[in-house]
Amino acid sequence: MKNPNAFKWSIKYGLLSALTGMLCCVAPAVLFMFGLMGGVVAISFADFFYKEDGSLGIGSIILRIIAVGLGVYATLIFRKKQNQCSINPQRKKLNLILLILLLTTFGVSFFLAFESLSSWYFDKYIVPQQQLELNIN
Repeated sequence: MKNPNAFKWSIKYGLLSALTGMLCCVAPAVLFMFGLMGGVVAISFADFFYKEDGSLGIGSIILRIIAVGLGVYATLIFRKKQNQCSINPQRKKLNLILLILLLTTFGVSFFLAFESLSSWYFDKYIVPQQQLELNIN
């Protein structure tokens, strides 16, 4: 069995965790981008996860908890796969520490990037479309 690569593992699960944490904003932006959702529906989907004042709602908190849970799960699975390979204990410990640092760095970085890009996309494209849809009806 091949020893798992901490760098690839952390990118894969960091991206997955970040997408899970930002599902409330990334999903409607992507669906809007492909024309599968209108502006009003995209905003109402995203608003479902937040309070009226824009602060985090229970849905948004749950998504972030699931994202952290995925990071913990990735660490446990990595450790299990690593323990199946015969490498010295110090190297295992170093790989695990490296994985945790990289996974946290990539996860938070991807999360912040998705948050920034989805906010920009909402402001630039979805909100104006929502205004047009509301004025037509």
